Amino acid sequence: MTKRVGLLTAGSDSPGVNAAIRGFGKAAASTYQMEVVGFRDGFLGLIEDRKLPFEGGTLSGILTQGGTILGTSLQVPESIQKNGSTVDLTEEAIASYHANALDALVIIGDRPVQQAAYKLAQRGLNIVTLPKAADNDIPGTDKCIGFDSAREIAAQAIDRLHTTANATHRIMIVELIGRSSGWLTLGAGLAAGADVILIPEFPYDMNVIANAVKKRQAEGKNFSLVAVAERALPQELVAFMEGAAKRKAGSEGDSQKVFEQIEDRYSGQTMLLARRLEAETGLESRITILGSLVRGGVPTAADRLLATQLAEWSALMVHQGQFGRMACRQDGSMASVPLEEIAGKGKPIQSDHGWIRGALQVGTCLGVDDPVGTFGLDAAWRS
Repeated sequence: MTKRVGLLTAGSDSPGVNAAIRGFGKAAASTYQMEVVGFRDGFLGLIEDRKLPFEGGTLSGILTQGGTILGTSLQVPESIQKNGSTVDLTEEAIASYHANALDALVIIGDRPVQQAAYKLAQRGLNIVTLPKAADNDIPGTDKCIGFDSAREIAAQAIDRLHTTANATHRIMIVELIGRSSGWLTLGAGLAAGADVILIPEFPYDMNVIANAVKKRQAEGKNFSLVAVAERALPQELVAFMEGAAKRKAGSEGDSQKVFEQIEDRYSGQTMLLARRLEAETGLESRITILGSLVRGGVPTAADRLLATQLAEWSALMVHQGQFGRMACRQDGSMASVPLEEIAGKGKPIQSDHGWIRGALQVGTCLGVDDPVGTFGLDAAWRS
């Protein structure tokens, strides 16, 4: 009996998603004789039953294209914006799944989408997911679709700022996406030789950064490049928010959620960083915010390969009935993890990660005073 499988892409865009769509569509049809039906614009397309049948040349010529031929949306079934209010349309999503006689639903999505997919799996739907995230913040997998492309774009941007920073004797600050983890900022900054790298995992000390820039000045280097994640915060602000969260929550168990709510109110920290650096060093500071720029364009070969591998693996998972799981790559091999183990969880950079050690070895300032103590390293890191 031919299986009928739905496919949708949801959440923030990432390069390589079309390669995943192509890979799944071709593997499902040619290897397992499945019928694949795409739903447009994420979960909205499922809820509103807006389909894109995979037939004829639908999948031709999309391997190298950025974006997604299915379209995407940030909205998830339990939180749909409709007529100016937020409504829960989970039941409508489930009803559409059954009305379309689907045997499974494959979802290519970011971190919030993985959580939404898990909730649908809990309701009895046969769900398989693929991880896509330009900032690589989904746990359980070595890399997410889109990360390699985003890192390449970001590294090239920092490369291009080297010459103008040197010519104008300025501090060039590049802000990159990364609300909860600094994989993109650390990877691109390290690859492009940023002098200062600031990530959300390690709140920074403004004095340490200023002293690093002043040291470069004393060495005759009258410019500096700073790579900063959008949610990197100064230590004093983090301390203030943690205290406020504990007071407002009334219990330690709720303080993290309250902290995240308070954190959402504080934006513009990169602008404050630039102003303080100007005041401390006497050098002009300029900010370049890459934002969604890193999500677009042609995916790298590495992302196309990863997307294709994850896609064919997810087709195998559907064939074998491995539902409620996310396809992933771990230590270079294809695998899968239960959605319950990753839903609602982040992927922070560990303090002893090799990229941290590498940054310290080449003299990069990470915004902290005692790197050995902060990152849990001993004297061996200097060897």
